[in-house]
Amino acid sequence: MIISGNNPVHVQQAVDALCTGELLGLPTETVYGLAADACNESAVAKIFKAKGRPSNHPLIVHVASLEAAQKFATEVPDFAQKLMSQFWPGPLTLILPRRTEMAAAAAGGQSSVGLRCPSHPMALEVLKACEAKSIWGVAAPSANLFGRVSPTTAAHVQFEFGDALLILDGGECEVGIESSIVDCTRGVPVLLRPGQISRNQIEQACGLKLVNPEELSSQAPRASGTLASHYAPTGKVRLMRKADWQKALEALGPHTQNLALWSLEKPSQELMGAGLYWRAMPAQAAQAAHDLFGVLRDFDARGVLNIWIETPPDTLEWEGVSDRLKRAAA
Repeated sequence: MIISGNNPVHVQQAVDALCTGELLGLPTETVYGLAADACNESAVAKIFKAKGRPSNHPLIVHVASLEAAQKFATEVPDFAQKLMSQFWPGPLTLILPRRTEMAAAAAGGQSSVGLRCPSHPMALEVLKACEAKSIWGVAAPSANLFGRVSPTTAAHVQFEFGDALLILDGGECEVGIESSIVDCTRGVPVLLRPGQISRNQIEQACGLKLVNPEELSSQAPRASGTLASHYAPTGKVRLMRKADWQKALEALGPHTQNLALWSLEKPSQELMGAGLYWRAMPAQAAQAAHDLFGVLRDFDARGVLNIWIETPPDTLEWEGVSDRLKRAAA
């Protein structure tokens, strides 16, 4: 059931659901989350069951404040504090050493925990109300079946889980792809997942160079959204350079069937076969990130079997979009 986040009565209804161990579709600025009290193991188990997600695959815990984050983390290194100061509330998750008594199930049994303070006003309102009831954090992975396309509207969430799930409608997500994830447990900042916040922004904020996981001998902690295959629609995704999709369409000619194309440039009229559905990819990375999951869901809704996507520019600002597309095509 979708309820309006603009109605204080509905917001309280959402808070009550979390306090009684139920699940909630929660809007954030990145994507909608499937939320539960992070320290209620039976509630967290409902997340894993609903998503069909392995229980050792950790969930990100959403908090309303630095005080709440310190309830979960044994320590916050100086560079992590700088990142919190610069980017919280916002689309940045930090992996920190976990207090043994906190959120073990949500952390997938690991000694670390992923923490994020979202900037969506309705998410913050819910989290602050939960904090007042001593629920210090809410586990909230993307509100979709495991490995599938993330939701950016309340309707997407309802399509995944039906009317039985309570969903707080906060409008369309502003960012559109999941948060950047930085591991802060190994003495240096390690980028586990790119997002809207770029490498340069992170490095400038914390005063240290970001390290890639493969550059360190110690194993990176498991983190959300880092599997090779993820964010996948039903149709088969193929990343293609502009010259390659143009050549392929020329070869198909008028015989195009069940094919969708998301590209920066519109195909010429003679390449627009009856079986081709085209969507324009924005020229700006931020807008492309905002549109990405909605476009993939649109292709699925049309029953498209093959999805061709133009390879984005190889620049840092496109890194988050490129990461999601590579996993969708894996």
